[in-house]
Amino acid sequence: VQLQASGGGLVQAGDSLSLSCAASGRTFRDYVVGWFRQAPGKEREFVSAINRNGYRTDYVDSVKGRFTISRDNAKNTVYLQMNSLNTEDTAVYFCKAAKFGRPPYWGQGTLVTVSS
Repeated sequence: VQLQASGGGLVQAGDSLSLSCAASGRTFRDYVVGWFRQAPGKEREFVSAINRNGYRTDYVDSVKGRFTISRDNAKNTVYLQMNSLNTEDTAVYFCKAAKFGRPPYWGQGTLVTVSS
């Protein structure tokens, strides 16, 4: 599985942004997919995850109510809709696909910069 993250950019506080994580491979639907982010000088942290069929999602407390993760297995894509962005959301965002018993796959990051 190869992952391609996109959708990052420069926005102002309060704006919205939608990230996409597009995957190659016919078994994408077998993977749990998550978004992580790494701010300058900080460790990479978990942001959100979605299970294989999209019925279960999880979020870090700091983004609950503002971010929404979803997936379209027919398009091999996972999305992260980010609303009410603030400067603390500034980071490089990575997507990760994981399957039990297999090493995880990481996409390259996409930079989100939120200005005040």
